[in-house]
Amino acid sequence: MSRGMIYNIQRMSVQDGPGLRTTVFLKGCPLHCLWCSNPESQKFTPQMLLFDNLCAGCGQCLQVCRYGAVVPQPDGKMGRDVEKCRDCGECAAVCGYKARVMSGREMTVEEVMEVVRKDWLFYENSGGVTFGGGEPTAGGDFFLDLLHAAHDEALHVTVDTCGFCPEDRFAETIALADLLLFDCKHMDPEEHKKLTGQDNALILRNLEAALSSSTEVRVRMPLMPDLNDSEENLAAMAAFLGRFDRHEVEIMPCHAFGRSKYAALGKPYPPVRQYAPEELETVKERFARLGLVPVIV
Repeated sequence: MSRGMIYNIQRMSVQDGPGLRTTVFLKGCPLHCLWCSNPESQKFTPQMLLFDNLCAGCGQCLQVCRYGAVVPQPDGKMGRDVEKCRDCGECAAVCGYKARVMSGREMTVEEVMEVVRKDWLFYENSGGVTFGGGEPTAGGDFFLDLLHAAHDEALHVTVDTCGFCPEDRFAETIALADLLLFDCKHMDPEEHKKLTGQDNALILRNLEAALSSSTEVRVRMPLMPDLNDSEENLAAMAAFLGRFDRHEVEIMPCHAFGRSKYAALGKPYPPVRQYAPEELETVKERFARLGLVPVIV
C-alpha cells in the first residue's frame, strides 16, 4: 500500500469545489510562489512550526531537545535556533500549549480514505473529496492511488493543481477527476519563473490538455498587485482561454493569512501586499475590458 506525506485534512470545506467537501492537502510543491500563503506546504518532509504567541515558557521543549535548538528568551518564552532544529517533532510532542506543532505526517491511502468516509452521508447529497497541496500531483503514485480510491468509491473528485506535472501523470489525473481547479499564475514564461521558480511551458501544455477534455475545469488566478495583474498579462490570458471559448476566471486576491506561518517557520514574510478596495475594482475592470469575467473566490 503506497504512502505519502499529508499536512492537513480539512473536513466540511465549502471553498474547494461544489458542496461540502473533505480537502486532503498533500505536502510538497515543485513551485515556490512568492506569495505562497501556506509555506509549510512547500517542503516534502515534516516541519516544526513555532507559534511564539502561544508559548507559556513551561520549558518542556527545552528538556527533550537533543540538538540545542530550543533557546530560552529574555521574556521567558522558548525560542528556536532554526539552524540547529532537525524538525524531529520531539518538542511538539510535549508542548501542551500547541505553540510547537508539526506539519506533515506519512499516511497510507487507506488511512486517508478512512477520514474521507466519515462524511459519506454529506457526499451523497452534494460534495466529495478535493486533493490539494502543496501540489497534489507531485505526490506521484500515492496521489494517483488516492484518486483511484476516491473514484472507485464513486465520490466526486476535485483536484486543486498548479499544473506542473509530468504529462502522462496529468493525463491520468484529468481522466479520474470530475473537476480541476487549475491555477494560472502568469502567462509569460520568464516572469512565471521569477515568481514561482519554474517556467510555465509544461503548465500551459497541461492546461491546454485539460481544457480540451470533457473534465470540468475552473481556471483560477492568484491575483497579486504589480506582479501578475498587468494589462499585458491579462490580455495574454484572455487570448489563451479564448481559444477554448473560456472567459470566466476565478480570482484570489492577495491576502496576508499566511503571515504567522512564515514567522512560525523562522522565515521572512515575502514582499507582497494586499489590494486597496479601489485598486481591486480597477483590476476587475481591466479583466472585463479584455473580455474576461472575474469571479472572486
